[in-house]
Amino acid sequence: MAVGRKTGGRKKGTPNKTTALLKDAILKAAEAAGGEPSKTSPGGVVAYLTEQAKANPSSFMTLLGKVLPTQLTGEVGGPVQTEDKTNTESALSILERRIAVLAARHREAALIDGRSTDTRLNG
Repeated sequence: MAVGRKTGGRKKGTPNKTTALLKDAILKAAEAAGGEPSKTSPGGVVAYLTEQAKANPSSFMTLLGKVLPTQLTGEVGGPVQTEDKTNTESALSILERRIAVLAARHREAALIDGRSTDTRLNG
């Protein structure tokens, strides 16, 4: 074995097959649990997560907290600009603004792809 060099095994960044298979199985289970789209429900993963958000809000907010930071960017894809507004703005209003930005980006992407955002939010 060469000192200071990697000489075997997977290349750096190669995904673990077991992790990828498990993630795929979890997403398929959530899709099935959400059911088919209807006039009152988008179906699939979105419907399942909506149901979980209502039934288990604490767990859902934990999940949301893990997803949001990886999805946020600043204007025109630049870095997020932060300001200390603890005295004038609540954390809830900041979160609501960030969610609105993500929703607008989703609608914009759906329009580009030619999809309707009214009935099918889960891609």
